[in-house]
Amino acid sequence: NPPLSVIIVAKDAAHELQENLPFILEQDYPEFEVIVIYDRPADDCDNTLKLLEDKYPNLYHTFIPDSARYISHKKLGITMGIKASRHEWLVFTEPDCRPQSNQWLKQMARNFTPQTQIVLGYSGYDRTKGWLHKRTAFDTLFQSLRYLGFALAGKPYIGIGRNLAYRKELFFQQKGFSKYLNLQRGEDDLFINELATSSNTRVETDFNATTRIQPVYRYKDWKEEKVSYMATARFYHGIQRYLLGFETFSRLLFYAACIAGIIFGILNFHWLVAGIAFLIWLLRFTIQAVVINRTAKEMGGGRKYYFSLPVFDLID
Repeated sequence: NPPLSVIIVAKDAAHELQENLPFILEQDYPEFEVIVIYDRPADDCDNTLKLLEDKYPNLYHTFIPDSARYISHKKLGITMGIKASRHEWLVFTEPDCRPQSNQWLKQMARNFTPQTQIVLGYSGYDRTKGWLHKRTAFDTLFQSLRYLGFALAGKPYIGIGRNLAYRKELFFQQKGFSKYLNLQRGEDDLFINELATSSNTRVETDFNATTRIQPVYRYKDWKEEKVSYMATARFYHGIQRYLLGFETFSRLLFYAACIAGIIFGILNFHWLVAGIAFLIWLLRFTIQAVVINRTAKEMGGGRKYYFSLPVFDLID
């Protein structure tokens, strides 16, 4: 359990910090600090953080100055937090995230071996009623299956800043985010894409090491986040990007073939053709439902996907 620094960059998130920071600050971990960098000074946030600092001596905060322009404030905030940190190991999360348990840091830290430089963790949405919540929860689960699955197979290609750790020396060796300062995003996925290898990256999937994301209540907010990640995806190195594109294409082709087979069989009274096409789809659906729902249960999502699974499978 080496000492570590938790870094959070926040914007318009005074309520989220008040709700979630205590769960981070009360982690069962021998030595750690929490550094919050707030985008633009705000009285309500300043008061919230000062009250928390009175209770938790390992909490520190600062603000990104209004004069900072022509640069991503998220990247600048992370850089400020890293430079202010006192420890070699850095753990990153976001203000709308809450650790699943007080063992989060311990579970992440058990991967801090001498050879390890990057640790990827899982984050998923809290369970809430509503179609949008179910949609966002499935999308996050599915994307996590992709990038964590590749990492477990020895082919890591991205990380997500809601649950991520790496060494400080790695950041300075890479000269921070200098390669893509012109992009609005990329501080997590592109950074990890540049540096992650099979030998320096580990994955932590224990239930107690997950972080839970507060539900999204506006489709626009979630869509903007999706678009921002799609904008950086074209800069990814490695074959994974093309394999994922092939998976999406083959999935759509599979649905088109099954639907065409069923319609052709019914219209031409070839019931065997229609039956075979349906059984092939049913077999894939059954295997997919088992994998998705088992993973969702083990990761603490609690949701089950049955009737909604084919819809999400088509649109994701």
